[in-house]
Amino acid sequence: MADRADVVFVDGVRTPFGRAGEKGQYWNTRADDLVVKAMIELLERNPNVPKDRIDDVAIAATTQQGDQGLTLGRTAALLAGLPKSVPGFAIDRMCAGAMTSVTTLGSGIAFGAYDLAIAGGVEHMGRHPMGFGADPNPRFLSERLVGEDALNMGMTAERIHDRFPALTKERSDRYAMRSQQKTAAAYAAGKLQPDLVPVAIRSENGWGLATQDEGMRPETNMESLATLRTPFRPHGRVSAGNSSPLTDGATASLLASGDAVKEFGLKPKMRMVSFAFAGVEPEIMGIGPVPSTEKALRKAGLTIDDIGLFELNEAFAIQVLSLLDHFGIDDEDPRVNQWGGAIAVGHPLAASGVRLMIQLARQFEEHPEVRYGLTAMCVGLGQGGSVIWENPHYRG
Repeated sequence: MADRADVVFVDGVRTPFGRAGEKGQYWNTRADDLVVKAMIELLERNPNVPKDRIDDVAIAATTQQGDQGLTLGRTAALLAGLPKSVPGFAIDRMCAGAMTSVTTLGSGIAFGAYDLAIAGGVEHMGRHPMGFGADPNPRFLSERLVGEDALNMGMTAERIHDRFPALTKERSDRYAMRSQQKTAAAYAAGKLQPDLVPVAIRSENGWGLATQDEGMRPETNMESLATLRTPFRPHGRVSAGNSSPLTDGATASLLASGDAVKEFGLKPKMRMVSFAFAGVEPEIMGIGPVPSTEKALRKAGLTIDDIGLFELNEAFAIQVLSLLDHFGIDDEDPRVNQWGGAIAVGHPLAASGVRLMIQLARQFEEHPEVRYGLTAMCVGLGQGGSVIWENPHYRG
């Protein structure tokens, strides 16, 4: 293999995540303003980085229209005060948008085309519901290329339950309850706040400040989860309680080459080892991270036993459980989602990949005994994405 440059995750920040819809904290906030806010904070936190040396900006959004349209990477770069010489572009891989921003710009760094880059994502699901205004080709159904429920994520989650009877509703509910509890504990211990950017918000009551994720329900218990209706089918197993809520939010990260780290005196939080994306049947998209993780491990020459920390996107509890079962990992394994996940904090589609990385980077600092970590997520239309990272604080 030809020489490739080291790809380093220098830093990442995110807005607090808001509940989508009219009652949510960001109802009167533009989507592009959310990601611009995150980018400005990222640059202020890294004053050693000359703005004119940033080689590219990739910002993802799933529904690229309105204030999420117009080549977001370029418009956000201009709005964030980067020099006009800094280019940018937009990315869409549904839920794995920000993850793809990172792997795409990371590949450019590895190739030697970039030294510094900003990768992130935004989703304002209140203003832009998933698939809104899309016009799927009629051939998908007429030629039975996908099942009728392939575009309904809740139905795809129900289908994983169908396929794997060992993955019961009780397990999903318990996993969801633990996610809420772990996120509440992480907030109480001040784990998440250092990477949150406060956002000024406007409502009927005047101006305010968004400082924490809005969707958390720490009081969740098994009894309350058992009573929630299953909207995707009668007597189903997927409910609002064991799924991620509809969410607004943005993320931004700074990537650098090993040479740029030296040149500008940066402190790496993680090094990218490998990544992979994979496709599965769209009707059961939630199992996508299984083949993408196997592929990323193979590319890295590692096995699942080498992974000491997991940040898995909790689009649905069932999706995480299917990956854990596949790899023989216990539902309560302490390596997995130590600070909870999307069931508690929310999943603003194209923004979530970088949230996983921000949390893994912080956990690496606390765990010098861990060498490798995994960020992975399922992706609408039957895909999975996985990135393996190395801990620069590893002490063996």
